[in-house]
Amino acid sequence: MAEPIRALCHELIKAVNVTMEAESSQTYRLEALKFIEDFKKKSPFCVECGLQLAEKSQTAVVRHFGLQILEHVVKFRWNNMAPQEKLWLKNCTMGLLSYGTHPILQEECHVKDALSRIVVEMIKREWPQHWPDMLNEMEALAAMGDAQTELVMLVLLRLAEDVITFQTLPTERRLDIQHNLTENMDSIFTFLRGILILQLHMNEYNKLKCAAGLDLKTKAHWRVGVATLNTLAGYINWVALSHITNENCRLLEILCLLLSEPELQLEAAECLLIAVSRKGDLEECKPFLVLFDDVIMNYILSAAQSADGAALCNQSSGAVVERRYTFLKRLCQVLCALGSQICSLVCFRVPVNLNKYMETLLAFTTHPSQFLRSSTQVTWGNLFRHEIISRDPVIGPMTIKYLRSARINLVKTGFPSKNDCPACEFSRVDFDSDEDFNCFFNSFRSHQVEAVRLACKIVPFEAFQIAREWAQYQINTPIDTGNTTPDQWDAMTFFTESVFGQLFKILEKEKLPIDEGMELLQMVVNYETRDPLILSCVLTIISTLFPFVKHQSHFLPQVLYKIFPAITFEWVDERKEPQTQPLKNIRRHACSSIIRMCQDYSDLILPCFDMMYEHVKRLFSNEMLLTPMEKCALMEALILISNQFKDYNKQKAFLEELMAPVTAQWLSEEMRSVLWDPATFLTYVGADDQKGINRSRISFCVYTILGVVKRARWPADPEEAKAGGFVIGTTSDGTPIYRNPCAEPVQALLPNLLALIRTQNSLFLPENVNRLSKTFTRVYDDMDIEKNSELGIPQAVLDSYDAPLYRNIVELGFFSSLYRNCYQLLGNAGPCLQQDFYAIEGLAEQIVGSAFIHLDSVPDHRLRPLIRLFMKQLVMSCPHEYYDSLLCPLLGPFFAFLLQRLSFRWQIINQTTSLSAQAEAYEENHVTQEMVEEQLLRLVTREVIYLLGVTCITRKCPELSANKEDADGRGMVWMNSSKGIHELSELGKHLLRSEDIYMNLLTICFNSLSWRETVNCQQTAGLLCWTLLKQVLGGNLLPEAVTWLYASVLKGLQMHGQHEGCNAALTQLALLIYEALRPRYAELRLIMNQIPDIQVDALEQFDQKAIQPAVSKAGEKKKKEQFKRLIAGIVGKPLGQQFKKEVHIRNLPSLFKK
Repeated sequence: MAEPIRALCHELIKAVNVTMEAESSQTYRLEALKFIEDFKKKSPFCVECGLQLAEKSQTAVVRHFGLQILEHVVKFRWNNMAPQEKLWLKNCTMGLLSYGTHPILQEECHVKDALSRIVVEMIKREWPQHWPDMLNEMEALAAMGDAQTELVMLVLLRLAEDVITFQTLPTERRLDIQHNLTENMDSIFTFLRGILILQLHMNEYNKLKCAAGLDLKTKAHWRVGVATLNTLAGYINWVALSHITNENCRLLEILCLLLSEPELQLEAAECLLIAVSRKGDLEECKPFLVLFDDVIMNYILSAAQSADGAALCNQSSGAVVERRYTFLKRLCQVLCALGSQICSLVCFRVPVNLNKYMETLLAFTTHPSQFLRSSTQVTWGNLFRHEIISRDPVIGPMTIKYLRSARINLVKTGFPSKNDCPACEFSRVDFDSDEDFNCFFNSFRSHQVEAVRLACKIVPFEAFQIAREWAQYQINTPIDTGNTTPDQWDAMTFFTESVFGQLFKILEKEKLPIDEGMELLQMVVNYETRDPLILSCVLTIISTLFPFVKHQSHFLPQVLYKIFPAITFEWVDERKEPQTQPLKNIRRHACSSIIRMCQDYSDLILPCFDMMYEHVKRLFSNEMLLTPMEKCALMEALILISNQFKDYNKQKAFLEELMAPVTAQWLSEEMRSVLWDPATFLTYVGADDQKGINRSRISFCVYTILGVVKRARWPADPEEAKAGGFVIGTTSDGTPIYRNPCAEPVQALLPNLLALIRTQNSLFLPENVNRLSKTFTRVYDDMDIEKNSELGIPQAVLDSYDAPLYRNIVELGFFSSLYRNCYQLLGNAGPCLQQDFYAIEGLAEQIVGSAFIHLDSVPDHRLRPLIRLFMKQLVMSCPHEYYDSLLCPLLGPFFAFLLQRLSFRWQIINQTTSLSAQAEAYEENHVTQEMVEEQLLRLVTREVIYLLGVTCITRKCPELSANKEDADGRGMVWMNSSKGIHELSELGKHLLRSEDIYMNLLTICFNSLSWRETVNCQQTAGLLCWTLLKQVLGGNLLPEAVTWLYASVLKGLQMHGQHEGCNAALTQLALLIYEALRPRYAELRLIMNQIPDIQVDALEQFDQKAIQPAVSKAGEKKKKEQFKRLIAGIVGKPLGQQFKKEVHIRNLPSLFKK
């Protein structure tokens, strides 16, 4: 027998070498792999060959392969082995642990790992029932030497990972092992703690010995210490807190002592971090307060100081020692976790060393590394926010120190591409590019600004003085000295805005430092600069300090005269090249500042209305001086002030006068011919040439109408509105009916607006696309910035002075913004004009003939604004009395189109995905375009489902009633199927009367369950499908329809079942449908019979209970579990699990009496 095994091992060694050698051909490598796999599957000599290949005399690669063979035997053949074979293999494996490895410093890590995996696989199958002395054997093994101790640590760590962290065992086996680990945890922790204490003694011995170089034995002890700490980290996050805190937190004290050992400090810090991050009952966590004693805090502080000095290996070169720097990060996280413990445990007592703790935290806050600085900000915020800690005498002086450090930290420095400060060297370790750093710093700054606001509540007057001093310093320091830069101004602006914004909220009028505030505002207003970045900061500070003007209103004209020149800001040298980003930003910033002031303080600015109006007229006299958006911004500011007239006739007259130029231009014959004919429109706007002035005129008209619709309002006080002539009657329940002073002027402009929308939809027709010149063939495409937003790609960091605005992107932006603004205007028309809009005769037919025309040719990125900005707003704002005359005629054809459009587009995406999986390679641009198209389709689908929700569902929870969206508008969190009661809305009931419309809604919902969009599937299954379906359950549904509905849910499970949220929602939906319809439709049973691997007997029992529900007394939870087991065969698996060979671990006799 020995000779065949020796020959077989020789062949296996040759095969392994072929697979590992780079020179091997692909053919030989595949043949070798096939031979190896066939051997593992079929050979009866796996154990013998594996043991022979694992001998120390073999190479590391061959030994690792031999151990892999043994692991394969344990995983896939253990259940079929005789007890004697199992015992022999176990003894041989323990022999390998004892004598089968090289010394600890010579043995390869992957060999140790493979050997430990074999032992763990046997433990998972035999312990504790058939291997009760396993832990004793491991302890005895560890006593044999360092190499064996390290292997024992690897075994214990992997066992904890498989049982607790990854839970790769059947439930019963996992609970058995977990219970026994818990029962023996005292001995395990005593064992681990003993090894760590030995490490401390060994380290002290080496220090006393003062040897010139460390011997191999010391390095071996360090290796054992690292393995022990790694194992401890695998247990410390789930064991009972008593094991961590017993003996007055002796274990934590040992970990703190190890922080001073360079070879062990990183692993010790990670263990300490896991321990102090644990949550539990306050009484259980109370021992953590011992960590704030003098001794422990000194350990942490000295370790931080030592590592900080060692983090830079060479002070002259500035290179970062990554391990020491990583240790600093972990130590910083430990301090932050201790901060969380303070906030929880302060109810017992305030730590006596709170001041020392905060000094240590402040040291990290002032460290050169931007990452370390940012890591502390949330902790500072929590301390400042805490009701008890914020009143402690220690906190005041520390808050002032923090505010002074924030002046430095808010300055954006440390870009990895630069070398202008110590932070750059650390940034090169933390960030791959300046773009990554910029994204990080924006988040860091937001956390710091929040902490500064909270600090202001503790020391408001000191914060005011710090902000005031910094602003005065920046103003008084000449720019050419190098001490003040745009970055310094930017940081000061953030700080000042945070401080003063908070002061106005928390201080009473009598306590406000009005004189000092007005003095600072005077200095800012008098400050002159031609740097657009600094001027932008000046505008922000003026807006921040503007509330002081309420107390000295005579200063208002000076503020306005400071802002107005910024609206027309231009370069001093009168460059002829296109505008740059800072130039555009400063003008836009000035417009925004005016709008914000007029919105928040319109009553204060009302006396200056005539002055502002005259100034705006002078600016408008030069058509080329302002862009359309800037003109519109100034008009919006005037409209906001006019809302304070509180006189309908006066405000109406003003709006008519303000809009007169736009009205004349918009209703002119020339403009009418342009807006109503696509060919004329293209010629006019210069899409076949370059005619910027014409594009500017159209944009200005649309911007103006939109601004009027958004800003013109009646008084919020009903009595003032009634006195001013804004109320024209009341509803049946007494609610006032208002009229908007802009209604008549805007109504006259709507026909041409609808014509423009129809023309824009027509531009996508082939005959109109062909009219574009070669220069403008891409003007209908999605803009790059929008593509990046759709794909979740952050915007690149732009150079402050060299970002050109005008090239082909101007035309692209014109078409994109014009399309979006038209629908935004229509969406706002309803809430603004109310009955004056909804009651327009034939409005539904006009919208269908304009917004819905040629939608088949409109691309997805143009379809989104139609759904989101117009249809959704129309549905949400339309009064009930206009449902039948307006919404039903619109939603019927629109949902029919969406059903056809989405079904077709998802079919293409699914086909493309299948083809892409088979294709060898694609061009990069082609792949990117496919990604953009698929992501766009996902976003459009989400918009459609959102529209369905607001159309059909009554939201009875606060979480569902708000229109919550992410900052970019893509994430829609309004649907939460786990909360509240979902019922059909009044609009949904109106739509139910039309069978065609309602079936379209159902079809969209159930089709969407099997589209490749997980978020949409979960929302639809959890909220929409059942709410819509249960309305028609009492009717006579066709058997084919019932079959299709149920099959659609099962297809959804097949597509998305691997996702927990989708699985729960789809399973619940399938159960509801089966219970409701199975008594009348036997076809559902036939569908269930087709599910793979379904248990026929269990299905029969469940089916009988569904037919005769009165017979069933099972609880809802048990019923759901039964149904979930029945349909388990249809649930889709993740791609990584689809071809994985199943591992079967048998349950052992129970440890507990049942």
